[in-house]
Amino acid sequence: MQNSPPKPWGTPLTSTARRLLLLGSGELGKEVVIEAMRLGLEVIAADAYAHAPAMQVAHQAHVLNMLDGDSLRQLVELVKPDLIVPEVEAIATATLLELELEGWRVIPTARATQLTMNREGIRRLAAEELGLKTSPYRFAKSSEEYLQAVQELGLPCVIKPVMSSSGKGQSMIRTVADIEPAWNYAQSGGRAQGQRVIVEGFVEFDTEITLLTVRSEEGTSFCPPIGHIQISGDYRESWQPCPLNSDTLKQCQDMGYQITEALGGRGIFGVELFIQGNREGPQTVYFSEVSPRPHDTGMVTMISQNMSEFELHVRAITGLPIGTIELIKPGASAVILASEAGDSPAFTGIEEALKVPTSKLRLFGKPTGRKNRRMGVALAWGNTIEEARERAKACANQIQVTVDPLPEKILEL
Repeated sequence: MQNSPPKPWGTPLTSTARRLLLLGSGELGKEVVIEAMRLGLEVIAADAYAHAPAMQVAHQAHVLNMLDGDSLRQLVELVKPDLIVPEVEAIATATLLELELEGWRVIPTARATQLTMNREGIRRLAAEELGLKTSPYRFAKSSEEYLQAVQELGLPCVIKPVMSSSGKGQSMIRTVADIEPAWNYAQSGGRAQGQRVIVEGFVEFDTEITLLTVRSEEGTSFCPPIGHIQISGDYRESWQPCPLNSDTLKQCQDMGYQITEALGGRGIFGVELFIQGNREGPQTVYFSEVSPRPHDTGMVTMISQNMSEFELHVRAITGLPIGTIELIKPGASAVILASEAGDSPAFTGIEEALKVPTSKLRLFGKPTGRKNRRMGVALAWGNTIEEARERAKACANQIQVTVDPLPEKILEL
């Protein structure tokens, strides 16, 4: 029996189009849309607010509460996508599971989206089912359970809401005086009030990396490791490659393979790892977190690799070949932040920023700003990692973000 010929690759906005529904339309989703369009897909971008970055380059845009399962189902049945691609954590994952059982294709899988949306799910999978090395941890729902967890783990320790993004609600507890404020911040910074938190014993690590792991029809591939700096749980700089000795790199890749194999599906995964010890001696690798989608620290791949993480994601989820992932030159990224809340962000210093050798800018087009919101990223390559980092930071430091201040009554809400 002969295999049936592959389905023709259609044209956007026609009856033969291959449709990609993007759930979450931030800056990472914007780059996914661009790469999908380059390959001729029709893209529908959705988010909880209008004019989100990815909406500005998509064929269609829809505004909805993606935590509302009924609204999410209505959108899927309306646009009839070939691929449902979550880009954020705040999605009705129970509805995604139902849709997947009905035959809709969720990237990478609905289960992977559900597990990684909740830090409890992914930590229990990694530590308790797969046996990966992690920091010691406890989960707590009440302040009493939280105090007990802190007492058992000792100081310093880290508290995070089980569901949050970009470091919201996360803090380090160094002294007894930090304990109550950290609990209050975790409750206000999570996706829902009164939710559980994870308390983690602090790991004295020397290096923090993201290992971009690609699952495709060809198997599992790895990008060169990416080093990064986070402040309050949100990334500020990244660089590629992050030098590791061969034994440590193998540990990292084994860990990346195990966690992504357990999650399944196709696409790129951002596997975050802590590395304890220096390159000259033995090192220990700890699993931290995983995102089943392009990773913010991976924006550096737009300048450092032959294929960015976004192109790799689109190729993998559409069943196209990946081929060889190659580092072109050492590259770096540095974020551009808003300094205050307000509307109609505007940027100055662009001309001076682009005078920095090898530099590039990506301004995301977010319609509003808030203190420390990521509004853009500077990219640069260099002959060394150090040169690339200095250039990226020099480029980013030239950009100033101004906004129209919000009325005082809104700021008080």
